[in-house]
Amino acid sequence: MITTLETDRLILRGWQDEDAASLYKYASDERVAYSAGWIPHLDEGYSRAIIRTVFKKPETYAICLKGHRNEPIGSISLDLYGNENKMLGQSEGEIGFWVGYPHWGEGIAPEAVKELLRHGFEDLRLHQIYCGYFLGNHNSERVQEKCGFVFHHVESHVKVLMLEEERIEYINAISFDRWKKLND
Repeated sequence: MITTLETDRLILRGWQDEDAASLYKYASDERVAYSAGWIPHLDEGYSRAIIRTVFKKPETYAICLKGHRNEPIGSISLDLYGNENKMLGQSEGEIGFWVGYPHWGEGIAPEAVKELLRHGFEDLRLHQIYCGYFLGNHNSERVQEKCGFVFHHVESHVKVLMLEEERIEYINAISFDRWKKLND
C-alpha cells in the first residue's frame, strides 16, 4: 500500500484506474510529453495501461490539488532501484516528475518535489537523491534549483526509447546533509 503524502496545497497519492481520464487530459499534451521523454497519450485506454504498469511501481504518486475532487494534475516518483542505464547505490533515490501544462508556473512541482525529498530523507532514510532534466527543459531545471539540487554530472547520450532519439541529460543531486541544512 502506498503512503499518502500532503503539503499545504497538494495530496500525493497512489494512482487508480479511475484516474485515466485525468491522466489522458494532461499526458496527451505534447508540451508535457516531449519534455519528459515520452509520446503523448493517444486515448484513455493507453493512460489506464500506464496506470496499471508504470504507475504501479512503489513510491509513484498522483499529484492532486486539495479541494479539486482529488483529480491528478501530474505525477511524481521516487525510484529506489535504478535500472541498467542508471545504477543507484544503497540509500540513494531518483525523483522524476511532471505537471500538466495548465498548472505550469503555479509552484506545484517544487512543492511536490520538496515533499518527496522530505519523505525520502526522513521516512526512507536515504542519503542522496538525484533528479535529472533533458537539455532545454528549463522548467525542470528551475524546479530542481528551487529545491536545492546541485549539478552532479552530464549524460551525453541518453537513449529515449519511446521517441527513438538520444538526448543530453543533466543529473543533479542533493545529499541528506545539504537538504537538512537548507530546511533547518
